[in-house]
Amino acid sequence: MVKAIMHGCNGRMGQVITGLINEDEGIEIVAGIDAYTGRENAYPVFECIDKCDVEADVVIDFSNAAAVDALLGYCAKQKLPVVLCTTGLSEEQLGRVEKASEKTAVLRSANMSLGINLLLKLVKDAARVLAGAGFDVELVERHHNQKVDAPSGTAVALADSINEAMDDAYTYVYDRSQVREKRDKKELGISAVRGGTIVGEHEIIFAGADEVVEFKHTAYSKAIFGKGAVEAAKYLAGKPAGRYDMSDVIVF
Repeated sequence: MVKAIMHGCNGRMGQVITGLINEDEGIEIVAGIDAYTGRENAYPVFECIDKCDVEADVVIDFSNAAAVDALLGYCAKQKLPVVLCTTGLSEEQLGRVEKASEKTAVLRSANMSLGINLLLKLVKDAARVLAGAGFDVELVERHHNQKVDAPSGTAVALADSINEAMDDAYTYVYDRSQVREKRDKKELGISAVRGGTIVGEHEIIFAGADEVVEFKHTAYSKAIFGKGAVEAAKYLAGKPAGRYDMSDVIVF
């Protein structure tokens, strides 16, 4: 049984993961960390990670960027593996992630969904065949009207996966409204749609002469990210120091 600390336990994703782990026989939450302690949980909750005195095998983090520095320092000192799901980290914080990974196992991914991470692999393989044969490549991502960044980090990760397969031959194009010219063969278009309560959709289009191949992933709830985080935690517990991502969790 893997023993986990849920960092950000009283937030929306923290509670989603708590529910998922309650149904999983391979892992349990032994402590939670959250500045808000007004919610009842089946495990002890501490206001900050430095006050936690409960032994664990791994930390699952779904908190906020302001809490990440203390978390990384704690995990590095305790040599405690951490699944880092908080987004919006600064370049300085990303540097701290790398430093922490020298002392303990750190798993960080642009998207924790198992489906998205499988898709990253599939589009890379498809690019070698289709883009190599002259197919144009376009990405369209759709999210709810409260999302502030565009394109999404997942869309960029998908584009990077395709570009890596093609030896970084592509230039990303986010807007064609100011340019009156034909599409260049070496551009990869990325379009962002914002509206309603769309959790997340990512569509990759390989358009060739007289045929089109499309890959699409649709998220219907944020629970998919929690499921990926739980699988990542079970994988990471007991691993040596180093940087990991979801491609290590999924066996292709």
